[in-house]
Amino acid sequence: MLITLDHDFGQVLRFPPEHSAGIVILETAPRAQSDTILARVRDFIGALSQRPLGNELWIVEPGRVRVHQTDD
Repeated sequence: MLITLDHDFGQVLRFPPEHSAGIVILETAPRAQSDTILARVRDFIGALSQRPLGNELWIVEPGRVRVHQTDD
């Protein structure tokens, strides 16, 4: 599993999440403070209690988690 602030990992053609243990992008403002990053990590952990990450791309934003849907 990769947890990152780098939005480049959202390029699913270049970094297919199905070929990994999962990719999590923490959505923050540029030059975010540590408390903001910790808040996104807490949001991510809360989402994990609802469903497993699997081989997906999750984008953790304030108040919600977007899950990238693959075209099957």
